[in-house]
Amino acid sequence: MGRSLVRSAGFIALPLLGLFALSSGLVGASPGQGAQPAAVPVPTGAELTATFAGGCFWSMEKAFDGVPGVASTAVGFAGGTRANPTYKEVVNGGTGHAEAVQVIYDPARISYQRLLDIYWRSIDPLTLNAAFCDHGTQYRSVIFYESPEQRRLAEASKRALDESKRFDTPIVTPIQPAAKFYPAEDYHQQYYKKNPASYAAYVIGCRREARTRELWGDKQVSGVGSRESGVRR
Repeated sequence: MGRSLVRSAGFIALPLLGLFALSSGLVGASPGQGAQPAAVPVPTGAELTATFAGGCFWSMEKAFDGVPGVASTAVGFAGGTRANPTYKEVVNGGTGHAEAVQVIYDPARISYQRLLDIYWRSIDPLTLNAAFCDHGTQYRSVIFYESPEQRRLAEASKRALDESKRFDTPIVTPIQPAAKFYPAEDYHQQYYKKNPASYAAYVIGCRREARTRELWGDKQVSGVGSRESGVRR
């Protein structure tokens, strides 16, 4: 993800795994210029699409990948003004895009409400234009609705969280009409699987899982089988 000073500082305290990944040049490694965007999966039959932004799209893809009923995931960019942006352009700011994940799912096997539950429990919904150690509008959280029903469910879900008083401050995640989704370069797709050491170093250095546990309690990253902690922030 973006090479922010905040993230770099976080890596100083990494355990041996993170230090090894850093010293090996794994974190932030990317191929040469000219990498092409990945092909985006297309829904088939009764499958539907859901699009979410929640900071680092490596982590957002991992949250949904492999969940029963999810047919495929792809990472990319949404909500901006420039056509066909590259990863470098987005993380440098100025395109208006947010890093996002596009989820193709079978509504007969998993509901949009369940996807929302996974989404909320994978992000920090209290911080504007930032996600964990990544700062900037490109890391903002957004729910991009694809239909009036998705909008209704997303708004109800957000309202229920606010009314629950779980948090001391309101949810800042906006709910917006779906924007054109531009896939990121292929090396970002399934990044957590392709580069496990690099990804683990990022997660530890950025304190993403530590912060989500603080917000949501002891849970699986996918949001399955969560146990409420009662912690309020």
